[in-house]
Amino acid sequence: MARYIRAMTVTFRTMTKADLAAAAALWHEGWHDGHTAICPPALTRLRTEASFRDRLSCDMANARVALRADRVAGFHILKDNELYQFFVAPGERGSGLARLLMQDAETALRMASHDRAWLACTVGNARAARFYEKTGWTRMATERMEFETATGPFALDAWRYEKAL
Repeated sequence: MARYIRAMTVTFRTMTKADLAAAAALWHEGWHDGHTAICPPALTRLRTEASFRDRLSCDMANARVALRADRVAGFHILKDNELYQFFVAPGERGSGLARLLMQDAETALRMASHDRAWLACTVGNARAARFYEKTGWTRMATERMEFETATGPFALDAWRYEKAL
């Protein structure tokens, strides 16, 4: 499906192996931009570009990319009724792409017969929290959650957001 923002076409499709390097680089940059200042250094050290590439290669079937001018401009990963990952290239912030990518994720969740979805947002990630709230997600709780790393789960506080679909 193609949508138009900033007078350029954006295409959404399932992630392919050809997208892995670009998506991992985008995830690495976006994660560090939004999390380095609020996460423990021990977790930050584990968040390498290679670790993101490994995680993406395992989740490709559940990942969709937003392509702008044939480059990966954002992606999301769904796991059951969880919006597991959601990242947009820093240069795309404010362009409208994130809102379209969120619509794509929510449509996929509805098509999978989910009537309610959830996501985790690291406590302190105010930019992401504002975006989720603007797109209709509600902060339900602060929970201690375990996040995936190459060395095993890493416990961290996160805001749990939910949305009726």
